[in-house]
Amino acid sequence: MTRRNPAIYLLALCLSSQIFAQQSAIYTNSQVDYQKALALFNNKQFLAAQNIFTNIQKQTSEEVMQSECAYYIANCAIRLNQLKADDLVETFVEDYPTSPKRNSAYIDVADYYFVNGKYPHAKKWYDRVDERSLTSLEKDRYNFNKGYTAFITNNYKDAKKYFGKIENSGKYGSQAKYYIGYMAYQSDDYNQANQYFDQVADQKKYQERMSYYKADLNFKLGKFEEAIRLSEEQLPYSNRDEESELNKIIGESYFNLGKYEAAIPYLQSYNGKRGKWNNTDYYQLGYAYYMQKDYESAISEFNKIISGKNGVAQNAYYHLGESYIQLGKKTEALNAFRNASQMDFEPKIQEDAWYNYAKISYDIGNPYEPVPKVLSGYLAQYPETAYRLEIESLLVDSYITSKNYKEALNLLQGKKDFASKEAYQKVAFYRGLELVEDQNYTEAKTYFEYALKEPINDEYTARANFWKGECNFNLNNYAEAILDFKASEQFVGVETQEKKVLDYNLGYAYFKQKEYSKATGHFSAFTQNYTEDRIKLNDAYLRLGDGYFVSSNYDKAITAYNEAIKLNQFETDYAAFQKAISYGYIGNESKKVSELEQFVSAYPKSKLRDDALYELGNAYTKSNQNDRAVAMYSQLSSEYRMSSLTPKAMLREGLIYYNGNQNQKALTQFKTVATNYPGTPEAVQAVSTARLIYVDLGQVDDYAQWVSTLDYVSVSDSDLDNTTYEAAEKKYLDNNTDEAIKQFNGYLNQFENGLHATQAHFYLAQLYYQKGLKVNAAPHYKAVVDAPRSEFTEEALMHLSQSYLDGKNWLDAIPVLERLENEATFPQNVVFAQSNLMKANYQLSKYKSAVAYAEKVLDNQSIDKKIQSDAQLIIARSAFNSNDMERAKSAYAEVSKIATGETAAEALFYNAYFKHKDGDYEGSNEAVQQLAKDYSAYKYFSAKGLVIMAMNYKELGDAFQATYILESVIENFGSFKDVTAEAQKQLNDIKKEQAKTNASIDTQD
Repeated sequence: MTRRNPAIYLLALCLSSQIFAQQSAIYTNSQVDYQKALALFNNKQFLAAQNIFTNIQKQTSEEVMQSECAYYIANCAIRLNQLKADDLVETFVEDYPTSPKRNSAYIDVADYYFVNGKYPHAKKWYDRVDERSLTSLEKDRYNFNKGYTAFITNNYKDAKKYFGKIENSGKYGSQAKYYIGYMAYQSDDYNQANQYFDQVADQKKYQERMSYYKADLNFKLGKFEEAIRLSEEQLPYSNRDEESELNKIIGESYFNLGKYEAAIPYLQSYNGKRGKWNNTDYYQLGYAYYMQKDYESAISEFNKIISGKNGVAQNAYYHLGESYIQLGKKTEALNAFRNASQMDFEPKIQEDAWYNYAKISYDIGNPYEPVPKVLSGYLAQYPETAYRLEIESLLVDSYITSKNYKEALNLLQGKKDFASKEAYQKVAFYRGLELVEDQNYTEAKTYFEYALKEPINDEYTARANFWKGECNFNLNNYAEAILDFKASEQFVGVETQEKKVLDYNLGYAYFKQKEYSKATGHFSAFTQNYTEDRIKLNDAYLRLGDGYFVSSNYDKAITAYNEAIKLNQFETDYAAFQKAISYGYIGNESKKVSELEQFVSAYPKSKLRDDALYELGNAYTKSNQNDRAVAMYSQLSSEYRMSSLTPKAMLREGLIYYNGNQNQKALTQFKTVATNYPGTPEAVQAVSTARLIYVDLGQVDDYAQWVSTLDYVSVSDSDLDNTTYEAAEKKYLDNNTDEAIKQFNGYLNQFENGLHATQAHFYLAQLYYQKGLKVNAAPHYKAVVDAPRSEFTEEALMHLSQSYLDGKNWLDAIPVLERLENEATFPQNVVFAQSNLMKANYQLSKYKSAVAYAEKVLDNQSIDKKIQSDAQLIIARSAFNSNDMERAKSAYAEVSKIATGETAAEALFYNAYFKHKDGDYEGSNEAVQQLAKDYSAYKYFSAKGLVIMAMNYKELGDAFQATYILESVIENFGSFKDVTAEAQKQLNDIKKEQAKTNASIDTQD
């Protein structure tokens, strides 16, 4: 409130009208000039008077007259504000130390400065006055002026001293008591203030101001009814500022009397200090609304209290949380209770707030810290709480529902009670599953083993065995995988999702072990009982067919392949091809041919079409339909120049010509094979058969001349080449890894371009790869890739590209992956190539190409959800980075349908991000809360989500939520510099805006 300055208000009461108008009695002469100057001085014509006094002083030799003139010259200089006026007074005192006007000079100058409001100057001269020479009346005026000077300069100690000397003065006593009372009031000594104010209550000139002071004093003394009475009496006579202050007194008095409904209109009418409220003001109005169960209004006041750090703020945040709970806003309540629980000003409120914070954390998740940590923290802080059993029950369950398995395991470590052991088993299991999603099978296996150490719950024991088996399978430990799957199978009474696919997994494990009889038994059992996933069932029929096929049980193989074709989910072409080949093995050549002919027509884009053409050519050859055979071989070599079957087809075409005595056609074909596919077995055989033709034709010299142009053929060294290679190959087939590596290296050193160089490089690469020496393997895979296409090319392309990907060598990886995509015959290798081409292009910021490959991946309906999720994610990220926000939004929506783990967290964050951009702030907050509940382990996206949530609350006008969340992000997520920088920027903006109306906010924090 703006209060009147007591100095200005009472100044006219303090002084007489002519302090300096005295005329000394020592002058008895009648000098005209002196009297004229004195008259001018008394009439306040100081400059004219000063000039005459100066002339007189120069002309007279009388010391008394000179002293009088010096006195008045200095007085005039003071009143004229002349430079060095104070020096003239000092000179007068020094020059005339015995002058009776010495003390008067001090008082006159001091009084002049006093009247003109120059109190520091006045004090300087009052301090030099000799009080002993003053009369009683002069002493009263001196004490009042000196006391008032001290009062105005906020020196209450001296002010009380001098006012105290005159509080019983007839002239100055009332004023002195008023000021003593006022100083007591300002010093919060309300009893003394009341005592002095009561003594001047009958003085009309003080009544206006004292009405306010008395009201305020009674309020501060806890006399609220009296404060209300006095304030209401004064309201009609108050100006705007006083009215605001009186409304505040009435409102707070009703508040303290518990009359909240009556308090509200008065508290609302308060305008604040300089137009600003403080946190206490907002708290009182908010609490009054809260007690009236007007929770919306309570929240609107409480949430203006931001960054509060005292008991008032703690109370406000606690009741803010209660208000949110009443309105079902648990997300907002979480932050309010958390804030109140972190303050210790009122221990009971802190405990209640922590309890509520813990329960809400369990209900909706917690973005700041793991829910188990919150619950266990509450129990540790309040071990004797009446809610112990309830919180302990929630704690056990929270280890599962929080999905923050890694931190939950740390909290459970070492706990011996049964409930904790059971929780530990479950959490270890789910942590293992989490790592399986990330394809970290080695570490996942460790957690499944942890889950099996305490086999308390049969369901999780069975499931842990199953997934441990899955890890071993993916780590190529097939024998161990079988043992794990069978261990899972022992829990007969336990029904789980995993149990439904046990036969499928066992079938695969036995298949990898080449125990085909057992494999087909499990695949057969699976296909008879499983109906949920047609893609998995399709795959099981394919593997069942393969198992029968390699076991030479071709009739059953045909039946299984037919079932896969009926399901028509994926690799239908493969099933059709294998069925055709099976017919050949059971001696039904005509059926084989008709199936292959149908295949070539039905699957024009199949990766197996070149195989079908080749097999058709062979079948025609076998049935002596040489023309048709040549046509097939020729079609294959023209349509599939890069196929590993092309040199074989061309060789067979040449052999048909040779056997039909068409030597020139045969020789042309053999030379083409030898030239275009140097070093391959087909090239070697072509050279060998061409030699026979040259011999038959008697053109041995021509043969020798031609062979000399082939650098991979050295007739004299061929036996040594074959012998050296076969020796190395034998070590390889005997699984003598180290010796095989040694001998293959020896072969390549001796025969760099030998007949078997490609095979040697491939087997050497495989051996290094199996030993985990991927760096050593890579150059050998590259040698196979650079050689003419062979049966080893596809696998070499896959492994070489993987080595580049592992080293994040995206530029080298891309051309290798592109070849793999175009040349692969196995569908899984095409998927591998396309999925990694999208990733590599994304890493190189080639977003258009990345999206194109992602779309190719998604066109394949048989890929698993992880690859689908990756593809959608690449599209989403690429679109976002290309500023195509609509596509990014839709792509992230697709990601969220199938994603798990960190990818799901990212998708959910962008769900919140786009809803914020669309102005759907409530929906955005719901997405962030789901992110906090289900994916709190992924702290980067949790932190980014919280910043979005704060921005939502900023737009919703909830300053408390916005600032509290941002402060928590800055405090808890310091490792994410980009996130905390954005949080700080947002926080500064909000505080700057709120500081315009809230005096309690420090924008310098």
